Amino acid sequence: MLYIAAFALAFILVYVLIPPLTKLAFRIGFVDKPQQDNERKIHRRPIPLTASIAIMIGFVVTYVLFVRHSLPQSAAIVAGSLLILAIGLVDDWYKTHRKEFPALPKMAVQLFAAFLVYKSGIVFYGFYNPFTQQDVILWEWLQLVLTVLWIFGVTTVINFSDGMDGLAGGLSAISGMTLFVVALAKGQSGSAMMAIILVGTALAYLRFNKPPAKVFMGDAGATFLGFILGVIALDGAFKQATALSIFIPILALGVPIFDNLFVVARRLVQGKPVYRADASQAHYRLLSAGLKPKHVVAFLLLINICFGLSSIILLLLNV
Repeated sequence: MLYIAAFALAFILVYVLIPPLTKLAFRIGFVDKPQQDNERKIHRRPIPLTASIAIMIGFVVTYVLFVRHSLPQSAAIVAGSLLILAIGLVDDWYKTHRKEFPALPKMAVQLFAAFLVYKSGIVFYGFYNPFTQQDVILWEWLQLVLTVLWIFGVTTVINFSDGMDGLAGGLSAISGMTLFVVALAKGQSGSAMMAIILVGTALAYLRFNKPPAKVFMGDAGATFLGFILGVIALDGAFKQATALSIFIPILALGVPIFDNLFVVARRLVQGKPVYRADASQAHYRLLSAGLKPKHVVAFLLLINICFGLSSIILLLLNV
């Protein structure tokens, strides 16, 4: 019942907050304007960018009420969320004025938010080797590097996936539900609660972001969802992981991770800046191949569901 209550509260908070924040966005000019010279801007009218604030409030309020983490862990997650949201809003504000916010300060803040989570004790310590029947505990410096890079990486790939109405929100909801099932199966109530709260916020957002979108979450919202998904995986699926089950959270986030690994590799080969946005993600490639936007989104969400089912099957194999 607690999971249902947390889901419902997160959903209601986001659902109720988005309309007034949408009006505020139009009043202050915080909208994403169509740009004919930008192949990534496929909408035809100004769209408010304030859904990120509703998503963050909905998640954080419900998290504080329902999740029983230690005080340092709760403080790190809330502080990290605020940092991610703040730098994302600055980035979105620049974009509303057709300016590019420098990548370095944005990256620095996201890495620092991930570092806060590491310092709180949510860490990738290592894995269980079923062949030697021993725990493999990594060096402390490697724990730091892998923990921070994982959170930063998931934060980035969800943001890179936010290119079409309903896509990033849908991918986040599917991945969150997968991580919820995994956490329940492993008896990890804290991680399960965070996951179901995230699903509630994402689905409420999708009510307004489904094609044609009435509101966007911008970089602020997409990076926030990615940050929380990264934390959930560390706090749940990566715990007590074996050499094979370590792939469970990676599969749970299959479409964003594998698509953007391909994109990053392609940019490196072509000598392009890794962090500069372009139209090389799968949704843009499918769109240019002739698929309609709603078909592209449906196809990628279906693929992510398949990845999620694969991760659950891997969990059930208990290897």
